[in-house]
Amino acid sequence: MNSHSGVVAFPGAGSFGSEFGPLLRELKPTAWLARYPGRFGRDFGTAAGSFEELVLACATQVTCRKLVRPVLLGHSFGAYVAYATAARLQKDGAELSALVVVGATAPELFTIPEVATRSRSGTAAYLDDIDPVLVPGESSSDWRDVVVDMAYQDLRLLGGFDSADYEMLRCPIFAVRGEEDPLTSDAGIAEWAENTSDTCSRLVFPGGHSDFLGSAEFVSWVARGITTPPVIGIHQ
Repeated sequence: MNSHSGVVAFPGAGSFGSEFGPLLRELKPTAWLARYPGRFGRDFGTAAGSFEELVLACATQVTCRKLVRPVLLGHSFGAYVAYATAARLQKDGAELSALVVVGATAPELFTIPEVATRSRSGTAAYLDDIDPVLVPGESSSDWRDVVVDMAYQDLRLLGGFDSADYEMLRCPIFAVRGEEDPLTSDAGIAEWAENTSDTCSRLVFPGGHSDFLGSAEFVSWVARGITTPPVIGIHQ
């Protein structure tokens, strides 16, 4: 892969980006967090009213940074935002180095359980089933309410996502999962190949849905420019 000017990280549902902490620190200042509208207080606008509005806001952030062939890296919900943002940027004439989608089955296979968007309690239960660390415990009730509310809104926005609305990418895709992730499978992430005319590589790291994002193996793989296979597994 040729050189790029930075890595843009897209957080998961309800997340403020802490899952990317080790990666952002390692790659500073060439990595930064995509800021979803309304996520970081009133000074950053109001929450997006649709999935496409969210994508437009993220694409605008990347464009304003004038990045040259950036890598877009998204986790879970953020993987679909990153994919749609990549398609939007490509349509506007931008060239991307790669799309890295983590903990997300291919768009054509993805469905959101109805219970996850029916109520905030349903959202909390859905996230707890995927990974108990995604939602703070009852001892941090105020912060738990914030995270669950954000995740509820994110998942409802994701209901408006349809991969058919976006053109096929022309950059490589790296589809990544934790080997114990209950939300994905090897076959599910392999189907990301249908969304690019370039190569699609499937990678598996030790861990669950999100814990491996802070591992030395994952961080060093991204830091090397995602050109060298990681220590666990890679499949074309």
